[in-house]
Amino acid sequence: MAPSRRRPCIHLALFFFLAAGQSATAFKSNETVVYWGRHSDADEGTLRSTCDTGLYTSVIITFYNAFTHHHRHGHLDISGHDVTAVGADIKHCQSKGISILLAVGGQGGDYSLPSSQSAADVADDIWNAFLGGGGVFRPFGDAVVDGVDLFIDQGGADHYDELARRLFSHYKYEMLLTATTRCSFPDRRLAKALATGLFSHIHVRMFGDDVCTSSVRGSWEKWAAAYTGSLVYIGVVASPELDTKAYMSRKALYDSVIRYIEEKPNYGGMVIWDRFYDKKTGFSVGKLV
Repeated sequence: MAPSRRRPCIHLALFFFLAAGQSATAFKSNETVVYWGRHSDADEGTLRSTCDTGLYTSVIITFYNAFTHHHRHGHLDISGHDVTAVGADIKHCQSKGISILLAVGGQGGDYSLPSSQSAADVADDIWNAFLGGGGVFRPFGDAVVDGVDLFIDQGGADHYDELARRLFSHYKYEMLLTATTRCSFPDRRLAKALATGLFSHIHVRMFGDDVCTSSVRGSWEKWAAAYTGSLVYIGVVASPELDTKAYMSRKALYDSVIRYIEEKPNYGGMVIWDRFYDKKTGFSVGKLV
């Protein structure tokens, strides 16, 4: 069965306008994005149930990893979820106006891009297995994700710019290309990729990096100033169990950071790590204060 195509989502209209050199002040975004796929159905719920909460505007599936020059086809690790059900869930979420992205890389796994050829091979595999291509095994069947998030947390910086360009050459302006960066600016692993100017969304991860926990607002503002043509999101943890130093309650997050940046022209919203802990604590609905 051929992959199902859906029309580009609203995020792309923002990106076209910004890429054309227009003022970002015409747009406001206050989205809530969540990472899903690191826990079982019993713990975090299915992708469908995640979308049905009505809490999120986008969901990022984690992770496509284990790609090297030895492995042309990457491995999809979604922590024991029933992969055969995810394709239908993707379509269900999209029917509700929720964008679904596939995260590439992640925390752990065996991945790297040691050559230009490996970048081309991985981009082609992602295109064929998850986007609009075909001819290979498609874990989600004919469902087509809305875009790709580069979440590169190990290895070198080379060839991710080539990966981004190759992906974009396949799908042109009908996909979201996003990046999840470390909060320290610049992120050496993603700097070359971001320099392509192809990334419409940047998720700045304010956790897992002690350097930034004392200046979350300052870190976000550096990223926003450097990438005025992208929507820049603040990435947070939903529970102190994940990162005691980085965790901020919703009230503290608003009082010390968001109220100062939410009117910035390229503020995108909040990205939450992850669905399991958000479900457990109620962070996205403000239960922790």
